[in-house]
Amino acid sequence: MSDYTIASPDEAKDFYAGSDVPGEFRPLTDLLNAEQLAATVIRVPPHSDFEQGTGHYHDQQEELYLITRGTLTWRLGDEVKRVSAPAAIRVAPKTKRSHRNEGDEPVEMWAVSKKLGRHDATKLDDFWEASPEAAQHRG
Repeated sequence: MSDYTIASPDEAKDFYAGSDVPGEFRPLTDLLNAEQLAATVIRVPPHSDFEQGTGHYHDQQEELYLITRGTLTWRLGDEVKRVSAPAAIRVAPKTKRSHRNEGDEPVEMWAVSKKLGRHDATKLDDFWEASPEAAQHRG
């Protein structure tokens, strides 16, 4: 194995391709042959609710979100915040979270965490009310 790997996010499989979920979800962990880190690029089109009103949390995993383009409306626990690029958001384990793009510009964000090798997320249905500024499904 090489001491480094270079990969384009567009080479990674888009797990939302062919679905009704707006945007892209492209994990790069395997493509990078990462041993300790998990990395995913998330692209959210304008006026889209990426998680479709749901949320999630992780039992043990701390996550770092790097917003490299656009502005997201986040719900972190009970707080709602608008976060614009460039920005970094650290979210502790057990913290309930979700995000959506209520703006006119596409969003690109990277999620980085420790590679666990197992599923650690719990989905939360009806985490927050639907936004009139963000569609729940692909247009």
